[in-house]
Order: sequence, then C-alpha cells, then structure tokens
Amino acid sequence: MNEFVSTINAIVWSPALVFLCLGAGLYFSVRTRFLQLRHFREMIRLIFDGRASEAGISSFQALTMTLAGRVGTGNIAGVATAITFGGPGALFWMWVVAFLGASSAFVESTLGQVYKEKINGQYRGGPAFYIEKGLGIKWFALLFAFTTILACGFLLPGVQANAIASSINTAFNIDTRFTAAALAILLGFIIFGGLRRIASFAASVVPFMAIAYVGVALFIILINIDKVPAMFVLIISSAFGFNSAFGAILGLAIMWGVRRGVYSNEAGQGTGPHASSAASVSHPAKQGLVQAFSVYVDTLLVCTATGFMLLITGLYNVEGPTGEVMYTGVAGVGAGAGYVQTAMENLMPGFGNIFVALALFFFAFTTIVAYYYIAETNISYINRFIARPWMTQVLRVGIIAAVVYGTVKTADLAWGLGDIGVGLMAWLNIAAILMMQKPAFICLKDYEEQKARGINPVFDPEALNIKGADYWVERCAEEQRKKKVD
Repeated sequence: MNEFVSTINAIVWSPALVFLCLGAGLYFSVRTRFLQLRHFREMIRLIFDGRASEAGISSFQALTMTLAGRVGTGNIAGVATAITFGGPGALFWMWVVAFLGASSAFVESTLGQVYKEKINGQYRGGPAFYIEKGLGIKWFALLFAFTTILACGFLLPGVQANAIASSINTAFNIDTRFTAAALAILLGFIIFGGLRRIASFAASVVPFMAIAYVGVALFIILINIDKVPAMFVLIISSAFGFNSAFGAILGLAIMWGVRRGVYSNEAGQGTGPHASSAASVSHPAKQGLVQAFSVYVDTLLVCTATGFMLLITGLYNVEGPTGEVMYTGVAGVGAGAGYVQTAMENLMPGFGNIFVALALFFFAFTTIVAYYYIAETNISYINRFIARPWMTQVLRVGIIAAVVYGTVKTADLAWGLGDIGVGLMAWLNIAAILMMQKPAFICLKDYEEQKARGINPVFDPEALNIKGADYWVERCAEEQRKKKVD
C-alpha cells in the first residue's frame, strides 16, 4: 500500500504542479497589483465587517472556519516534515507560497462568493459551483465535486487523526485505539449538528489555539534571540543552494516547501471558497480579501512559529533524497510533531510536550471538522442534479471511519494519502481559476472604485456584465422592490 501511494504521489506532485502553484500565485499577484500588500489594512478591517444572517455566517466566522481547515497538522508536523526532506530552506519556500498564494486565495474566494447559491436556507458555494456557472462545464464541476468528497471525506482526515494520536501517545502514553474512539464520538457530535454548530465551534476554538501557540513560540524565540540572525542565514542560504551542508537538496527544498505550503495554507487548492461562500457580505471582494489574510495567519504566523522553534533549538533532522543522513539534531524521533514536542520539552520541561499535544489536537480536530463541511457542500452541489439524500449520511459515517483508520495506521501512509488529496484538488482548481479569472478582477476593480467614492461597496453583477451570478441578481431585484415599497 505504501509503495502504491508513493507512486501515485510522485505523479500527482510532479514538478509541473509545483510550478503551477507558484506560477499561478505570481500571475494573480501581478494582475491584482499585489493586493496582498496594497490592501493589507483593509483585510484586517473587513474581518469584523460582515454580520451573520439567517442564511449565512459572519465574515469572522467564515474566516475562522477557513482557518480551521488551514491551521492543522501541516502547521506543526507538516513543517517538521518539510525541513526533514527539504532542509531549512523549505521554510523560505513556504513563505513564498503564502505570499503569492494570498492572491490565489483572493481569486478563488471571490469567485466562490460571486457564484454562490442558497440551498435549503443556507449559502453554499465553492469551485464546483463557479466552474459550472462561470465556465459552463458541468462535467468538470462534477469531477471537482467528487474529487473533493474523496479528498476531504476520506483521504485528508487520516493525516490529522494520525498526528493527534501520535502526539497524545507521546505526551500521555495513551493507546491510539482509545484516541480513535474518542475522536469518533466527538466528531460525530459536531458534524451531526449542522453548519451553525460547525461555525460556532470554529469561532470559539481557532483564535484561542492560534494565539496561544504563536505566543509560546514567541517566548521560545525571545529567550534564544541571540540565535535568530544565524537562523535566518541558514534559511536563506539553504533556500538558494548556498549552504554547504544542504546545497545539494535545493530542488527538494523548493518541492517540499511548496508541497507543505499548499497543504498548510490551501491557497489555490479550492477548500477556502467553501467557507467564504457561506459569509453574508454586500460584495464578493470583501470576503476575498478576508480569505487572503487567512493565508498570512496560517503560514507567516503559525508555520513560521513552528519552523523557528525547530531551527533555533537545532532539534530537527535532515535526510537526503536517498535517505542518507545530512543532519541529526534529535536522534530516534521520526519526522513530524515529535520534533516540536522534543524542542518544547527541552526548553520547558514538564510542559512543552503536553502543550504541543493539546495544540495539535485543537489544530487537527478543527481541520477534520472543516473537511467535513467542505465535503458536505460538494454533496449539496451534486444533489442539485442527482438527488441522493443518503450521501450525506454515508459521508458522516465515512469520515468517522477515515479518522479511526488514520489514527491506527502509519504516519507515512496517512501523509501519502493526504498529499494525493491535496494535489488532485490543486490541479483541478488552479486550472479552473486560471480559465475564469476575469470576474474576480472585475469585482476587485468595482470594489476599489466604490471605496474611492466613499460608499460601502455593493455588488450588482448585471451592471458589471457578469453572467451566472443568480443569487446576486435576485438579491439586487429584491432590494429594488423594497425601495419601491418604501
């Protein structure tokens, strides 16, 4: 099974996908005149701008739901894995993916808002919706929907569950079977509660866990502040092949940095638009900008915190392309969360190990919950054409089974399956947003023009000649009727 998964991974994560992720991010950055820099303050302001409605959630809740999916195992175990197989320079390429990916996140999330629908009284949207409505290619939309259900419902949850079980076993010596049972019960309670319970759970947990984790990392960095300059030299020299120890793995640094960067921040992967489409906003660009900011939170804060802790303490390992040892800082510990637990425990005996286990539990569990919501949204899309109400129940049982399976299987197999899921979604979604990018740029220009006139931007697709935005057309018509009555 491991060999089969590795073979598929090599095909999915070929250099072509690495260049596609970086190239698309660079292209969107240039086309939007680097909105990730120009609108940074506006991103922060908009987080608290939207309000929840009967059909949708607030901008802040949508942001936390997106972060619930983005801030997960990839921020701890994923960073450690990237450094193991790509060297310290992989962290730099994760930063590059985050910076460029913020523009990709804007494009996909804006498109998600433009082409969203109201289904059973709730806003739903995502790549399947905008592929069908924007490109008019129904088979492509259905392909993405089925791929996402497979990835988020069955392939990706096992990575998160495996990391939770491993870290809890390290910290508390609790059997993985007990952890599997506990996760299954807790997950069932959350996912059977619907969208609002998921949004409420994410809004309560995500900000707390991210702030606490980054706070502890900052403390560790401050008490080792004298090592920071050398750490930056190590990262930059390794990223460009100048470091004598890690220069030979420059290609791996780029590949693993991009792979783990995309896995962690999910920019361009197609997961973010699902949560952003559920937000109640007056203009699609608003939520697009909020989602661009979420990429910064994920990679530039949480992933960087993990990378700095490992590199400052020197408690990490680096392996060459054929498995040869290039650097050993923590002997006997496999690539993953164990590095971070070891680093924190050495610096904060009796507390560090437990803290990482708890942080990883909250990071990973909220990601599993977000995966369920994403898969359920794609089932809602499919049910528009093929009414199969039982599919949601199958998904609920399936994702719980995937969590149990991932908990008790090896980390290599879990990560391999997860990488396949991420790669397949990225291929399909990036191709889609490159083909239908124009509406996102029109939305950005319209938003900027309305802001320049000093008014709160409101979206009217007919005035902008954007076709297929049926929800917004009906909304504008309803508002016009209300004005006539008043």
